[in-house]
Amino acid sequence: MPHFDLPLDELRAYKPALTALDDFDAFWEKTLAEAAEHDLDARFEPVDTPLTAVDTFDVTYAGFGGHPVKGWLILPADTTEPLPVVVEYIGYGGGRGLPHTHLRWAAAGFAHFVMDTRGQGSGHSVGDTPDPVGSGPAASGHMTRGIQDPYTYYYRRVYTDAVRAVEAARSHPLVDASRTAVTGGSQGGGIAIAVAGLVPDLRAAAPDVPFLCHFGRAATLTERHPYREIALYLKAHIGEDERVFRTLSYFDGINFAARATAPGLFSAALEDLTCPPSTVFAAYNHWAGTERSMEVYAFNDHEGGGPFQQAVQLQWLPGHLKG
Repeated sequence: MPHFDLPLDELRAYKPALTALDDFDAFWEKTLAEAAEHDLDARFEPVDTPLTAVDTFDVTYAGFGGHPVKGWLILPADTTEPLPVVVEYIGYGGGRGLPHTHLRWAAAGFAHFVMDTRGQGSGHSVGDTPDPVGSGPAASGHMTRGIQDPYTYYYRRVYTDAVRAVEAARSHPLVDASRTAVTGGSQGGGIAIAVAGLVPDLRAAAPDVPFLCHFGRAATLTERHPYREIALYLKAHIGEDERVFRTLSYFDGINFAARATAPGLFSAALEDLTCPPSTVFAAYNHWAGTERSMEVYAFNDHEGGGPFQQAVQLQWLPGHLKG
């Protein structure tokens, strides 16, 4: 696929207007306050695995609405002192998967918390967290569930679960709560951006080819799912454009990026049809933190830098989490 979006020099300067409405902050303060009314009730059950170099815990905690959310906590074996923690969110359609697929951060000496994504986990990796909330009419997938109103929208629940995942990770006695980073690829990257805008004391955020950014451009620029789900919904629900994009404004990564002050490490791929590079740069260029960097993969699609980007993260994160 040849380059289809803006030239790189224009991408580096691309900073579209924010879409946050006047009540954006109040909406999220109310949402998180309601979640806080439920006891976090984070439980960590040891898991017997053949992985001798790590200790694994099956996690359950109360997310949005007090609903149980699953996760993994993976620590270097025989940890005795609190460690900095990397909280990771999963790409679209996937769940927390199996413990042996999450060894990189523990091998680097960190605690690693992996959040399951409610209602997903039947695509590229298995999940264990249902979404007990129904919705109005929706296109196939998750993007338009409850999109008629921001209070019923699916990602209100997911972003709340993600903030509570940070709280759950920090509650473990072998986690140093003062040294927390968030990361994820694609959907996980978009969730990491949202959390960075909602949790003010993170040490770092590393969103990789992030999804859930600059919805208005994404929905009209690419035919690839998941953004295509928005267009398909509007194809059927003619005349609802304004209402749909009003809802999406409360969940747009560019609006969270403008509130994120932690150091940020992004990546974008210039042939990415799933998360077009202009949507990634839109969030990056609005990032409020004074320290930020962008890795660009000129001839890659949505796989981005893959293991090369992981190597960059492994070099970058320790400087923000250790010491």
